[in-house]
Amino acid sequence: MGFNSYTYQKANEILADRRLNAEKTADQRREIIFSRVPRLKDLDKEISSANIQIARIVVRGGDVIAEMTKLKDRNIALQKEFAELLTANGYSDNVLEPRYCCKICSDRGQYEENGRSVMCSCMKNLLVSVACEELNKTAPLSLSTFETFNLDYYSHDKVEDTGVSPYFVMSRVYDFCVKYAKEFGEHSCSILMKGNTGLGKTHLSLAIANEVLKKGYGVIYVSAPVLLQRLEKNYFSGDKSDDIEQLVTECDLLIIDDLGTEFKTQFSSSQLYNICNSRILKSKPIIISTNLSPEKMKDDYSERFVSRIFGGAQTLDFLGEDIRILKK
Repeated sequence: MGFNSYTYQKANEILADRRLNAEKTADQRREIIFSRVPRLKDLDKEISSANIQIARIVVRGGDVIAEMTKLKDRNIALQKEFAELLTANGYSDNVLEPRYCCKICSDRGQYEENGRSVMCSCMKNLLVSVACEELNKTAPLSLSTFETFNLDYYSHDKVEDTGVSPYFVMSRVYDFCVKYAKEFGEHSCSILMKGNTGLGKTHLSLAIANEVLKKGYGVIYVSAPVLLQRLEKNYFSGDKSDDIEQLVTECDLLIIDDLGTEFKTQFSSSQLYNICNSRILKSKPIIISTNLSPEKMKDDYSERFVSRIFGGAQTLDFLGEDIRILKK
């Protein structure tokens, strides 16, 4: 996946902060333990001094083997006493070591394997997270939460065709979305939100995004027009420094709002299908909201596209009157 220089810089800064905090905390922990068990501090100094003496012997020359053996034996005895003293005072043998977030690379973002440097999975996840955050800057995530979703705007009067009220239907939709966000995992189901304008599709999809982001997952929320504009720009410019196609395919949760409002071309339809199909094949969830009926979606896209979306997603039908008009 391609990432721009800002994304790499931001990810490296986060890793550097994690490493610095882990080492700073370890130093503070060391000072506390040494103050409680002063002999540990003395032993630590002796061990450091022995290591320095070993280095000096190598530089000075002479009977190196004999002196090195003597110092190494002394060093081993000191380290043994140090470890036993830690244990005797109720500490683990690695209590003084920094506790890095990633045990594989010690928050460096890479590690050595078979003589070559390999990017750690923590760095890959961080790059996706930073890129998602950057892409979501224009999304009104903070404005829409489950707490601000008001069911009072939905009528209790039963609809003649269905025999149920919009309030009943939307209560069920709301409960489903809350549970979905609470139990979200990388292989959660996809959701298709459909219904007329102003019924809360955007609000609930943003509320899900908020909660899933808090759980540490990489979420991209984007409107269909913006997504297609970015895809078209990258494709025809050949610029892969901001590989939006890869990012929306690989992120933990992709939310596409207002499907059907974009300028439709053969390219846009093909790109939408490829993205959705790729995510479905990888069991990666996608949430799509649209004002289009299934029949209209077949006309605007294809029967294959609609079949793929409907076949692998939980459909939520939104009912009621335009809330934006009711609020006026």
